[in-house]
Amino acid sequence: MENKLRIIIADDERPARLFLRSLLESFDDTEICGEAETGAEAVEIIEREKPDLALLDLQMPEATGLEAVKLIKKKFMPLVAFVTAYDEYAVQAFQIGAVDYLLKPVDRSRLRETLDRAHERLEHTDFREREVERIHAATSVYEETTREPFLERIPLKHRDAIVLVPVGEIAAIVADAELLHITTVDDMTYTINFRLKDLEARLDSQKFVRLSRGTIVNLEMISHVVPQPGGTYNVSLKNNQQLNVSRLQSRVFRQQYLRM
Repeated sequence: MENKLRIIIADDERPARLFLRSLLESFDDTEICGEAETGAEAVEIIEREKPDLALLDLQMPEATGLEAVKLIKKKFMPLVAFVTAYDEYAVQAFQIGAVDYLLKPVDRSRLRETLDRAHERLEHTDFREREVERIHAATSVYEETTREPFLERIPLKHRDAIVLVPVGEIAAIVADAELLHITTVDDMTYTINFRLKDLEARLDSQKFVRLSRGTIVNLEMISHVVPQPGGTYNVSLKNNQQLNVSRLQSRVFRQQYLRM
């Protein structure tokens, strides 16, 4: 069949990707041109393969579905449908922003509607501009409705006591499997069992930035940045801690913090 939709699938859970792939392969107007398990990988595949449609899980490590699309260069922006377990705020935001979405477990007939809608939208020569506008509108609504108060201090266990560490004194947060190692400006280290993306959601994104899939730093604690081969960076903190910036996050870091 001509005019097949070239599609990429992005979901950090392999069974979810396999299920979605099996549904897509049951249609004769689809062609799967890539799979990703992180938002970072999704961005790389999209800019390399230039698909017509991206099916992105809303919650993925390193960059969520919403964060991933904001990193895609406009000239490569495909049509996007977010795949998510039921989230009333996401559904509300996507409906207001006219962004397509699929609820897990994905229903075959509902997926067919998404594919048909994609075919229709691709007929417009300015579909990329329209998609960017839709996604930005949805993102604004979603972030506004889901925003919780930022943490001012974090209770951390130290020996037999609990220490209330002011967020402003935190230098870096590094994930190690299911543990988070939190270091402070005076080089104290605390370890907690917590998910990085859940803690990141409670930190001010204007003050804390992600360097890689498993690392977040306090901007105020950065002393200097050293460029590395391949366009990445090494960040040195005021507590003498040194951390590497991933390739994807180096692009964000450069655009947001290393330009006047």
